[in-house]
Amino acid sequence: MKKIILTAVVAASVLAIPTSCTKKGCMDPTATNYDAEAEKEDEDEPCTYAPDDTSGTTPTPADTIVEVTDNGGGTGTVTWSAKKTYILKGRVFVNSGQTLTIEAGTVIKGESGVGENASALIVAQGGKIMAEGTASMPIIFTTKADPTYRDTLGVLHQSDALQANNAGLWGGLIVLGKAGLNSTPGTTNIEGIPTSEPRGIYGGSDDADNSGVIKYVSVRHGGSEIGAGNEINGITFGGVGSGTTVDYVEVYANQDDGIEFFGGTVNVKHAVVYATGDDSYDYDEGFRGKGQFWVSINPGDRHGEHDGGTSPEDGIPYATPTIYNATYLDKDGNTNKLTFRDNAGGVYANSFLLVAKIDIEDLASGQDSKQRLDDGDLKLMDNVVTSGSIVDNSGTDLSAHANVTGTSTTDPAITTSNPVPAAAVSATGLSGDSFIENVTYKGAFGSSNWAAGWTRSFK
Repeated sequence: MKKIILTAVVAASVLAIPTSCTKKGCMDPTATNYDAEAEKEDEDEPCTYAPDDTSGTTPTPADTIVEVTDNGGGTGTVTWSAKKTYILKGRVFVNSGQTLTIEAGTVIKGESGVGENASALIVAQGGKIMAEGTASMPIIFTTKADPTYRDTLGVLHQSDALQANNAGLWGGLIVLGKAGLNSTPGTTNIEGIPTSEPRGIYGGSDDADNSGVIKYVSVRHGGSEIGAGNEINGITFGGVGSGTTVDYVEVYANQDDGIEFFGGTVNVKHAVVYATGDDSYDYDEGFRGKGQFWVSINPGDRHGEHDGGTSPEDGIPYATPTIYNATYLDKDGNTNKLTFRDNAGGVYANSFLLVAKIDIEDLASGQDSKQRLDDGDLKLMDNVVTSGSIVDNSGTDLSAHANVTGTSTTDPAITTSNPVPAAAVSATGLSGDSFIENVTYKGAFGSSNWAAGWTRSFK
């Protein structure tokens, strides 16, 4: 088994010397070696600056680019440094038993490619990713075509060359765990990875499985096509367990879904999905995790495509995630849906669901999402919705159903550029839950925008 190949390519990195520094001594007052008498001398001497001071310098790209190719050995147990930019050349795995630590502020870029040549970072079952960014130093996954970089002083230079319509330029981030599914035979190959790749398996029986930490992570411009009409999601969770920490994540401009859950029990807090080619949040195969403070803006199809099972559709355990404080809205009016089908259940509470339609599948016979609603496995509680939006697939109004409670149609006056209400819409929070925070407002934001600054959506 060959080890991962890491090729360091040292790029030219030269600090520009202020034009005033042409004689012995430095004449720039912002420099650490400023000399007021320097202009009287005849010999050259460059200025120097404190590490946190960029005065008088021209920011330069990171001085080292590391190309990462996986020939079967995975990344190994290694730390990726914020002082380097990492280029994923094809699919790169964190193998079972390996831990990939990514420093706060690191920029990772995927090369372009389709099909089996699509670039992606995949955390295999038994592997761990420790990607802990901060609000001031987020970890960024993007395409190699994105000029965005962090310089040698740690300053992020965000390029606007690529916009929300630039998608599918690399793959995405895929995490695979050992938590339970409701499909037969209980383990399967994740979409986007060839079935011949044994490291693409997910599922099992360990609902508390731990795949690591993903915090303050932004995934941009992904979704390479892997087949006709089949692209990679921005972030894919396959059978990921509740031992995994996911908080403050963004998917921006992805060709397929933003975040997709295939079974499992992973909990996700503070998530932004902006401008997808397909759905913002997609779940299937008995997903039973929790979510809070989810944001969906401008999906290409649905804000949420929520399926219960695939094979069989009525498999146990039912897909019943609990989601509080979501904000779903469109840029140009309400044109997209939130769909429950294939026996999906779940809870949406204290949310702004400003979507064209919340449709709940009602089949002629057998188990379906309408049955989940009837049985209390699907509940819509204390949400602000678009008037007349809660219906079954034939258009029957379900707004007065016993498990649709506390609904309001009062406009909270939020926009895609400012999703924070001018005045908080009060709500009764959820107390006693170890994950769901007990907040007293509806929607994903209280009095401030926690996504501002570190995301591409609200930079």
